[in-house]
Amino acid sequence: MILLISGFTKTTVYKLNMKLKIAFLYFSFLFLLISCVSTPNGEAVKNNEPVKIYPDYNDVRIPSNIAPLNFIVEEAGDAYYLMISGEEAGGFAVSSRDGVFCFSEKKWEKLLAENTGAKINYQIYIEKEGEWNEYPTFSNSVSAEKVDPFLYYRLLYPGYESWTEISIVQRSLESFQEKAVIENNVVGQNCVNCHAFNNQNDEDFMFHMRGNLGGTYFVEDGDLKKVNLKTKEMQNGAVYPRWHPSGKYVAFSSNKVVQQFHSKENKKIEVSDLNSSLVMYDVQKNEMMQVPVDQDKQFMDTYPEWSPDGSFLYFCRARQIAKNYDYRDIKYNLYRVAFNPEERTFAEPEQIFDAAALGKSVSFPRISPNGGSLVFTLHDYGCFSIWHKEADLYSVNLDSFKVSECKLNSEFTESYHSWSSNGRWLVFSSKRGDGLTARPYISYIDKNGDASKPFVLPQENPAFYKEFVKTFNIPEFTKTDVDLTPGEIREVANQKAVQAQWTQN
Repeated sequence: MILLISGFTKTTVYKLNMKLKIAFLYFSFLFLLISCVSTPNGEAVKNNEPVKIYPDYNDVRIPSNIAPLNFIVEEAGDAYYLMISGEEAGGFAVSSRDGVFCFSEKKWEKLLAENTGAKINYQIYIEKEGEWNEYPTFSNSVSAEKVDPFLYYRLLYPGYESWTEISIVQRSLESFQEKAVIENNVVGQNCVNCHAFNNQNDEDFMFHMRGNLGGTYFVEDGDLKKVNLKTKEMQNGAVYPRWHPSGKYVAFSSNKVVQQFHSKENKKIEVSDLNSSLVMYDVQKNEMMQVPVDQDKQFMDTYPEWSPDGSFLYFCRARQIAKNYDYRDIKYNLYRVAFNPEERTFAEPEQIFDAAALGKSVSFPRISPNGGSLVFTLHDYGCFSIWHKEADLYSVNLDSFKVSECKLNSEFTESYHSWSSNGRWLVFSSKRGDGLTARPYISYIDKNGDASKPFVLPQENPAFYKEFVKTFNIPEFTKTDVDLTPGEIREVANQKAVQAQWTQN
């Protein structure tokens, strides 16, 4: 190692080079000392008990472009050794002193590429009191059907007490890169929520903001535009947006919401609608209109969802509540109404699933990209399922209208789900970890509509979910990157909103 520096004497350069050599040797030795972990040699004692890992990535189906599934072995030991081998080709070994295994992204990517359509196998060894123990192998199936490269979600604290730290975040599913699309501290702590994409594409992207800088923000030809959708004809604001696949329209629910607070340990809050209706925004004409499915105002209609061809608008419907109501009696059923996009006209609504007849309620309908299946959240009552432990995901076959439970549920809340663009992956928020904080889980959906065992979004630090206290809301897959700078958001937020105009049709 020779270092030549202009302006220094030969003696000075020599001394600098000697110091660099000594430092290099010292840190090389220190690295070897730290990284030196014993490895199994010879025979190991067979242990038939499956080793527990966190997060649970045992026997899951994963996309071939997913980030490394780093994990922790939750078994006491003095040293740990892991061999990962591909069913078709490749593999590598990793040593650990504490049972934490974090994989090289390049090696992981190469292994998945070599074993797409096959399996990768994990063989774990644990040294205890000088003796190595070999544990049963577990596997992952590597799907050739990739997942969309990005996931968007809203990060906030799980309770209702704090709203000063809210952000809409973009996470790469192919790596661990994450960035905030918008943080509410950029806009004076105003609440940001209800982000929505059209067909996982950032060309049609929007989000809401509440507070003194409130409005609905649209990305239009790469630029940000602020619109006030609430007109004098509307009793309530517009929420729960869903893009029409043409990009010309956005359907909303217009709701008057009330919160009920409880003293029970297992039930802190209930969110209910006092009234709600469906409205639609014409993006090109800047016009708001009523979706005329309840002329006599007998019902509360919420959570719109378009069919992929744009010919139907699905939604959830409950009877309008009486003055002295019991929130546990509010039950929403699944409906749809035919839509003519050229004329902006709607037909008569029809019921698809009668949840109330089962003593249940429906929320968050989401249709697969091929239009064959609709997944919704089913719970005991009301429309805000994220506070319902019993909330599970169910699917409707839209050819036969047969309803079945998804094979991915747990004993805790499942909700806020969305599809990948190829219809093979479903992401949803689940509180199965601790019953309080929602985490994004991903499941493979086969051609018959059956779901595989879900896996939690992988993190670079496998202990992340044990330490991170915020919850993940409304996870959505996307194919492209949303590029908004804090300065651009702040500038548009402080501008006067474009006022939408009301129309009868």
